[in-house]
Order: sequence, then structure tokens, then C-alpha cells
Amino acid sequence: MRLLNDILSNAQVDQFHMWDNAIVLMYRGSLAHGTYIPDSNPGSIDDKDVFGIAMPPWDWFFGLRNFEQFERKEGYWDVLVYDLRKCVRLLLKANPNVLNALFTPYALLLKTSPQFKLLQENRHLFASKAIYHSFCGYAYGQLHKMENMAYNGYMGQKRKGLVDKFGYDTKNAQHLIRLQRQGIEFLKTGELVVVRPDAGELKQIKLGQWSIEKVKEVAEVQFKLMEKAYEDSSLPEHPNQEAVDLLVQQIQKEYYK
Repeated sequence: MRLLNDILSNAQVDQFHMWDNAIVLMYRGSLAHGTYIPDSNPGSIDDKDVFGIAMPPWDWFFGLRNFEQFERKEGYWDVLVYDLRKCVRLLLKANPNVLNALFTPYALLLKTSPQFKLLQENRHLFASKAIYHSFCGYAYGQLHKMENMAYNGYMGQKRKGLVDKFGYDTKNAQHLIRLQRQGIEFLKTGELVVVRPDAGELKQIKLGQWSIEKVKEVAEVQFKLMEKAYEDSSLPEHPNQEAVDLLVQQIQKEYYK
């Protein structure tokens, strides 16, 4: 944790400090899903991911300087912080990585605020059937990477070794199955299950305990279940953009007052 504290306390963009100006910082990815595999396991390929939403200082907001996002990878920590407005634009597109933030339990938050609480309390404004296209698109992207088996730039040597061992990218496979299940659940209930009840099974996939044939078979079934959930969903076709716009104005007014 000392390394993370150092990263967050020193993270800045032109004197704009992430910790001071963040309205939320939280664990995300495998730490949030319950699928993190520690370094002590020879099959570990996980970073420790932190996500945040920040508000630039008022003179940035009303002046010429601009902030959209901050990224830093140091050691096994991977930190990503978005500006509120960029984050909301991604939420309106049902971006899976950002949508998870609205459903992340309090216990996984490193820092929070009344502004983030207001955003989280109004997460229903972002619930729509648009999630089908977003989550399907991301899932197909993971399937393509898994089948491609290429040594892409994002892979470290350890991950390449797992591809050599199992014949496919097991981490992509795990993302594929998780995204499909989250999408099906959301279309049925309007809720995104971040902390995965199937974490044990997802870890098995990540550790190569499923064959690529089994992954493809399950994925094929789940794509059909997603389509059926989309057809049957009672969610609106699109998010309530006007209400979201008013919400963002309210958050900004409260923060800068």
C-alpha cells in the first residue's frame, strides 16, 4: 500500500493533484471483481488497478487549462483518473469499465465525497438497453484477442508465457465470460454485479483450467442469452441524457460553491 499511497499523493498534472481533487478513488478490475491472483501464484498476471474521478480546480474549470484524464503505471499498480465530464460521457455510452464504478461497493472505495455519492445514487439514469451493444462489443473484442493469440504490446513476458502454455490468452478469456455475464444480469435487473459471485470459476479460466474449446462453447451460449435478455429487457432504449446533464450541473455547482 505504501507504493500506492506514494503514487496517489504525488500524482499531479501541472500542480493539479489527483488525491486532493478526486471526488472518488476506488479499486477496480480484478481487485474489485474478486478475481485477483497474487504474485505468489506462478499463474499470476494481474495488476492492481485503481480508478478515480476528479474535478479540476475552479480556475482550470473556468479558464483555459484542460484536464481529461491521468494515467500512471508503477510497479504492479495501474492508476486511471478521469475528469467528471469525460467519465459521464463514457457512462452515457455504457462503457463497461466506467459503468462498474457506479456499482462498486463502499468497502472498495479509497476515497469518496458527497458529489460521488450523488452520482452513484442517480446511476439509474444511465441504465438502458445500450449496455447490450457496449458489453457485446467489448466481449467480442476479448474473443478476437483470445483467438488471435498474437503477442500484443500490452502483454508482459509472464502473460506471453501463459499463451505459450495454454495456446490462448486466458486473461482475455476470463474478461470475455465476465463481461457477458454482467451484461445479461444488467439487462435483466438494471444492476451491475461488480463483486463476482462466480469469482472462483473466473479464476479457473484465468489460470488456464478451461480449454479454449470450452471457453468458446460457453461464450457462444452466453452471446445468445445476452441477445434474449436484450429482447426481453424492460430498460429504456437510451439513457436519460437531459436528466444526466442536469445531474452533472448539480454536482459541479455543489463542488465549486
